[in-house]
Amino acid sequence: MTNTSEQNIVAINSQYIKDMSLEVPNAPEIYAKLTTQPQIGVELNIDVKKINQEQYEVILNTRINADVNNEKLFILELAYGAFCTVRLPEEQKEPVLFIEIPKMIFPFARQIIASNLSEANMPPLLLAPVDFVAIYKSKKDQLVKPN
Repeated sequence: MTNTSEQNIVAINSQYIKDMSLEVPNAPEIYAKLTTQPQIGVELNIDVKKINQEQYEVILNTRINADVNNEKLFILELAYGAFCTVRLPEEQKEPVLFIEIPKMIFPFARQIIASNLSEANMPPLLLAPVDFVAIYKSKKDQLVKPN
């Protein structure tokens, strides 16, 4: 029988909203101007914090800006976290933490965003699937490039 401490494990122990903000700075006047499709800007970033040898916090940071006719419609910021156990060889941890865990928690963050925007009487917004491999590669490229 194999010692369980030697087995590879990737587990999400808990998921949570670490921080969230939704601002509608021009309410209520902006609602009268919702006659055209808003211009939406989405920023997404991933932060990983090592808690101990096998446990990590993965934070999916999302910032969404929406404008209508050059006026701010809303600003939504969400830091959605996962407390994870990752017991893998060291060379396998980084891609799991920056690609696989974010892939697993993204649908939950997307639902929180859609629900909160709906509650604020905003036009429906469903974020498109995200290419976490591209985000990871971009982040690695930025770290490698000399200044």
